[in-house]
Amino acid sequence: MSKDLFLAIDVGTGSVRAALLDTRGKILAVTSREHDQIVPQFGWSEQRPRDWWAGVAAATRSVLAEVPDAASRIAAVAACGQMHGTVLVDDRGELVRETAPLWNDKRTVDYVTAFEAANRPESYLADCANPPTPAWPGFKLQWLRDNDPSAYRSTAAVLMPKDYINLRLTGEIAMDRGDGGASFLMDPRTGDWSQKMVGLLGLDQAKLAPLRNPVEILGSVTAQAAVETGLLEGTPVLVGGADYPVALLGSGVCRPGVGSEVMGTSAIITAIASQPLLDPSVCNVGTVEGNWGAFMLLESGGDAMRWARRAFHDKQFSYEDIVAKAAEAPAGSERLFFMPYLAGERLGDHRNARAQYFGIGAGHGLAHMHRSILEGVAFAVKRHINILDRISGAPLERVIASGGGAKTKLWLKIKASVYDIPILVPREAECGLVGCGIMAATATGQFSDLQAAADAYVAYDEEIRPDPAWADIYRPMQTFFEKLYQHSQTLYDDLDRLPQ
Repeated sequence: MSKDLFLAIDVGTGSVRAALLDTRGKILAVTSREHDQIVPQFGWSEQRPRDWWAGVAAATRSVLAEVPDAASRIAAVAACGQMHGTVLVDDRGELVRETAPLWNDKRTVDYVTAFEAANRPESYLADCANPPTPAWPGFKLQWLRDNDPSAYRSTAAVLMPKDYINLRLTGEIAMDRGDGGASFLMDPRTGDWSQKMVGLLGLDQAKLAPLRNPVEILGSVTAQAAVETGLLEGTPVLVGGADYPVALLGSGVCRPGVGSEVMGTSAIITAIASQPLLDPSVCNVGTVEGNWGAFMLLESGGDAMRWARRAFHDKQFSYEDIVAKAAEAPAGSERLFFMPYLAGERLGDHRNARAQYFGIGAGHGLAHMHRSILEGVAFAVKRHINILDRISGAPLERVIASGGGAKTKLWLKIKASVYDIPILVPREAECGLVGCGIMAATATGQFSDLQAAADAYVAYDEEIRPDPAWADIYRPMQTFFEKLYQHSQTLYDDLDRLPQ
């Protein structure tokens, strides 16, 4: 029987998903299993790796049942997974800690603050490609070393979530360079662990898993894993990748000059570059095809719409109602500005930034207020694009949009006009699963390289081009937005000192 299927596994924060794709990249079936997030105290966030495996086994059995003879037709298994979840295993591959702190766990904030106080960015950025944040596994390992010393001592390997699934599938231990590069511990110049960064954080390099490329074959499904999942023993399993870079690949974002915007609660803009862009305000993640994704995050993207729905309408308006109201106002909202920093900023000196309206006049109404939110988020993302363009020296030529915000046509047109470049929306919204298919197709020799596979697998529904009249209005407004941003910085600390 021909090997004409791929199995994609996505270990997300809310659920595990398993999907079968054909060799043309079409998703034939998807199943999912939810798992719980554990919050032992404020700011902490954990999950049980065994729950991920139970979900993978159940979802895989379920999806195999949806397609005839699926198990015998699978050419390869490729997994991606949530980043930064720090899993500790011993020399037998057994968990030494029942739970793993997740990407959104903030217990390491004091370690980050101490590192920032002791080290200037120029002294370490080239060695790790990233500014310090509580998400990075390097800081999680510091916390585990100091607060769960017996588990740390027993650890033979540190894994990320998809690596633990691969271990259960194959018995092999490895981490891909995408997850490794987002650990604060990998040297971007060598693609190996950085002795300097490991030393600065006081960690044991021997505990870090071997780093490999995502498209390499890690091993094959063991007899025990075959029993649990329904897969055939011996089915090849890839090293796989972190969910974000795999989703970039699955949306066709795999060449310099192409950017990605993921608009959910937050807004993440990513520019593909041949080397990491070293700046204290920019994070970098290694991409599957060997480039780097330099990204900046706006904490309140879609969340600004959620705030408007609650604050103005007590949740009685739908999001569609809000967008329809915004469409009644002219482009530029008659010089009304919204600064969308409802949850502060992720990096920089003013993480205590606040949102504001500026320029309100007697003629402004609800339509202007709503449209200025859509425009304000676009101006804030454009500010990030300008920073990335300046550092890279190669301006973005187009943006691929995904996430919930990519479904709002007015917002897409506003963004294209603010950014002054076209925006494309992938036809298949499941970019992570498609990215797994692209990796599997390349690993099994169907394509000569990942870019060729992405070109074949990824299609776009439409291209949203800038409206020339809107772009003329937005260009000087962007300059003013940047000035307003800079002037506002001087007020946030003073605001925090006011009595509540």
